[in-house]
Amino acid sequence: MSITLFESFRAVFYTPFYLAHALGAYEAEGVSVTLGTSANLGSVADQLQSGEVDVYWGGPMRIMMNHDRDPDCGIVGFCEAVCRDPFFIIGASARPDFALSDLAELSLASVNEVPTPWMCLQDDVRRAGIEPSTLSRIDDRSMPENVAALRAGTVDAIQVFQPFAEELIADGGGHLWYAAASRGPCSYTTFYASRDTVARRQDELYRMTRAMFRTQKWLHAQRPIDVAEAVREYFPDLDLDTLAACAERYLASDVWGRSPLLARDGFERLRAALLSGGLIAREIPYEDCVDLSLAERVIAEDPPSM
Repeated sequence: MSITLFESFRAVFYTPFYLAHALGAYEAEGVSVTLGTSANLGSVADQLQSGEVDVYWGGPMRIMMNHDRDPDCGIVGFCEAVCRDPFFIIGASARPDFALSDLAELSLASVNEVPTPWMCLQDDVRRAGIEPSTLSRIDDRSMPENVAALRAGTVDAIQVFQPFAEELIADGGGHLWYAAASRGPCSYTTFYASRDTVARRQDELYRMTRAMFRTQKWLHAQRPIDVAEAVREYFPDLDLDTLAACAERYLASDVWGRSPLLARDGFERLRAALLSGGLIAREIPYEDCVDLSLAERVIAEDPPSM
């Protein structure tokens, strides 16, 4: 029986997940995985608990939010692939000496589509000694709209992921001020499921985790252009050179993990950001949100690269 796997939305920083499909990693491990896209991220817990969906990939942010609302929700992350923040601050002019405290005197358009990027950035800003609520921040526009505003000169800086950052840097329309990955480990994307599913379909999820580890090994042994070639079918509107440049920057900044282990330090840094930003109201225990058993088993086995 096939595992039903849903992505939250299509994004370049999810490349390791697309690679597992593109390389045939699941088939190599003897598990059938059917990929779909969520129509309603607000009901993720219900979908997982009802069995409508077996596994999601997405942020531990969503796991913590569900535990915050319902401590008995039983949702756990079990195989991490994105272990650092993939977002950037792109400014209208070159600013090689940029510091986060500079945002106190500038206008910033932050990500509107999902909460995690701003939650993490506001925590960075707070740690830099600035109260985030005092920033001149635009928070009601999409990333494409913010790119247009930066090009038009109506905002000083924007918060975006790839390929927006790469396209702006490449044509001189924007300049890299801050790569959020530089803060260090910050859990960003993992496979997650209900504890019941992890127990009931343990062999299949073990095989999925093994497939991801083999994919991670392949990913970190390739040239960016080879990575881009492998996943280009998932980004038909993006030219190959840009996709390769995106991969090169993410590889260089260690956004993509080298093992499926969802580490405690990355989880705790994300949790601190969600707490300081008010997205969750209590310190959700790591042990409630993470199941290490499959990742630890796979790492100990040390399977070969794809």
